[in-house]
Order: sequence, then structure tokens, then C-alpha cells
Amino acid sequence: EVQLVESGGGLVQLGGSLRLSCAASGFTSDDYAIGWFRQAPGKEREGVSCISSADGTTYYADSVKGRFTISSDNAKNTVYLQMNNLRPEDTAVYYCAADRLIICPVAIRTGRAHYWGQGTQVTVSS
Repeated sequence: EVQLVESGGGLVQLGGSLRLSCAASGFTSDDYAIGWFRQAPGKEREGVSCISSADGTTYYADSVKGRFTISSDNAKNTVYLQMNNLRPEDTAVYYCAADRLIICPVAIRTGRAHYWGQGTQVTVSS
């Protein structure tokens, strides 16, 4: 059974930084997409960033390019999202999610994935 457990959310001021972590377990293959999605109150869920486990290729939504960085530590089965220069519009519940069939560009564009973590709140105050 695939499990994704997020940590690292919190309250930060405008321009601040946070790092989210996602501990993944239960994958039986080395080829899957894993990434971060977010949902703000009253808004649809959106893809933020994704990394392909097969080759480490990373993908970002236009709204976070240059500010967020996704990375993975395969030894720890953990994916990170370093978020810098945070803005109030980044406030949302952030979810780690993964999929064996949907590739990263599709996951980012559609906000879809099969496996989901419980989410962690990120709040950016102005």
C-alpha cells in the first residue's frame, strides 16, 4: 500500500521560506511521478511541482517557477519542496501526491494523481 506523509507546513511572512517534506512508502516500481499540489479555500486544486522518479526530471507550475524547488532523496524515500519568496497567494493546503500512470506534465496541468497524502497547511501573511 502506497503511503505519503507530508510535514513542514506552517505560518510564514511575506518573502519567507518553508520546506515541505513527503515521506513515501509502498512503491513497488521505480517509475512514477510524485509531486506537490495545493488547494486554497474556494479554489480548485492545482499542480505545483512534480518530479519523475525514473530520471529526476522536474516540472513546475508557472506561478512558482524560480521560487520553488522540488528534490528527492532516494535513500530516504522522501521528496522535498523548498519554497522561497513566499507570497500570500501561496496560502493553501499542500498535498503530496503520486501516480504510476500519469506523467508529471499531465499531473501539473490537471491536478490529478492517484495516491494522496493528508495535506499540510501553508499560510503566508502580509
